[in-house]
Amino acid sequence: MKKAKTIITIIGFFLFSFGNMSFNTDHSGGSVSDQTSSKPVQTTTKSTQTGTKSTQTKAKTAQTGSKTTQTKAKTAQTGSKTTQTKAKTTQTGAKTTKSKTKPVQKISKPEPDIKIKDAGTVSIGSQTWAVANLNVSTFRNGDSIPEARTNKEWVAAGEAGKPAWCYYNNDPANGPKYGKLYNWYAVNDPRELAPVGWVLSDDPDWAQLTYYSGGLEVAGGKLKSVRGWSDGNNGTNEIGFSGIPGGYRVENGTFLNLGSIGIWWSTTESKTSTAIDHYLSLNRSIGRSSSPKQRGESVRCIRPADQK
Repeated sequence: MKKAKTIITIIGFFLFSFGNMSFNTDHSGGSVSDQTSSKPVQTTTKSTQTGTKSTQTKAKTAQTGSKTTQTKAKTAQTGSKTTQTKAKTTQTGAKTTKSKTKPVQKISKPEPDIKIKDAGTVSIGSQTWAVANLNVSTFRNGDSIPEARTNKEWVAAGEAGKPAWCYYNNDPANGPKYGKLYNWYAVNDPRELAPVGWVLSDDPDWAQLTYYSGGLEVAGGKLKSVRGWSDGNNGTNEIGFSGIPGGYRVENGTFLNLGSIGIWWSTTESKTSTAIDHYLSLNRSIGRSSSPKQRGESVRCIRPADQK
């Protein structure tokens, strides 16, 4: 019986051991199967990640599309700016068109009863004087007045009692500013030195001008021009006479005192060889003297009484 029990025990041990081996084998197999089946799950996860990446790629594509849309919007804005620029160009063109139309406008003529004041004259009291020294080379009838350029020509004309004129220093550039210098024989010539509508001033005309200008002591300052006088001795010209320092030419042909003396002939004779003249100098007074008729001096015209 003991042997039988022993055999049974051994058999039972083997059976138990065999059973355990079978269980371990199945468990091990099941574990491998489980691991094998888990790998596809990981693959699925990768697929999911790949799908996610695809989704991200689509999102990037969408962003790219959005950028493209923004670029189109910018292009649209650029087009809008271009349209505005064209509009400005159109406006500029419109302004240009207006400018072109200006010459077409007609300038209206003044009414017939409007009288334009002569800019070359000045009214002083009841007198009307020219505001510039005489600068003609012909008499009123058209005859030429001889120009004496050299000292010899000047002396010869004076000794013969013939009319003559010259520019100061024989320089034509002095003509527009100072006019011409004439000897008294040109002033007294019957062909008349004054242009049509004018007469030459006489001694009473100058006396009246002096009176209107405040008298001998102050008239010079009021009659002198505001510039051109030496050492700043300019006048106020408040009378409007515009007396300029044109100098003069003495009997032997010498030129003197440009910038410091302005002297004008009158038609009034003093003696056989002299005539009355009036002058402005560096002081404030006006002077009167009797000079040789051969001397070259400025001339200022005045309107006749019936034309003032």
